[in-house]
Amino acid sequence: MNTNIDAIFNLLAGTARGWRGTGVTARARKTPEKPLKLYDIEISPYCRLVREALSEMDLDVIILPCPVGSKRFRDEARALLPGTKFPMLVDDNTGVVMNESANIIDYLAKTYDSKLKSQQGVGRKVAVGSSVLASLFQYRIGGFQGMKARPAKVPAEPLVLYSFEASPYSKPVRARLCELEIPYLLKNTPKGKMTDLGPAVFRDKLFKGPKATTRNRAWLAENTGHVQVPYLIDPNTGVAMYESNDILRYLDSTYGA
Repeated sequence: MNTNIDAIFNLLAGTARGWRGTGVTARARKTPEKPLKLYDIEISPYCRLVREALSEMDLDVIILPCPVGSKRFRDEARALLPGTKFPMLVDDNTGVVMNESANIIDYLAKTYDSKLKSQQGVGRKVAVGSSVLASLFQYRIGGFQGMKARPAKVPAEPLVLYSFEASPYSKPVRARLCELEIPYLLKNTPKGKMTDLGPAVFRDKLFKGPKATTRNRAWLAENTGHVQVPYLIDPNTGVAMYESNDILRYLDSTYGA
């Protein structure tokens, strides 16, 4: 499916979640010295809740994809925490290994000093229910995006992806990375001001506001002259590129079996 059509369904998914994971609403006041690791399934509504929180806290994380039928990181996760379910967080800064999305979110907020609202209690059912609804919009002919593993080559080093959770064009790329079991450093690139709202072409012409409103948006502006997601960097090949359709083709041709 063309990513422009995909984007319509992903916009509906974002609406179902009230556009959580779009902007920096609860910035972390502390930054982990060692990168956080998240054993993740892109389609999982519980994983979505944690990725939203990381985006809103403006924290980066290494994503270790664990789609259905995969072995690469599922076995690794269950060796660290027998019987674990996903998402599973590993924080090498504190030695913490944990699952359960609501507990992970509380841990991140407390450890990295964020005012992110807890998802325990009465709001839990609403959060999970709306996240399940958002995941339903990821269904395409042949199954759910980002759910089942595909045969793939293993990159020597993790890729790097600039994205934010609710981005309708980033989701197909994250789904493909999950299906191919390709680990990547997720450089969360949430919006920092109202002038960041809307697609890059529309936004830059209408608002003409500053592009460097969050740290990763500042990096994109300085190093590419442009702020748009998704943006993929592959240290294994030296490739760096925008545009989700081009990125999908690149991933399939480079790492797809």
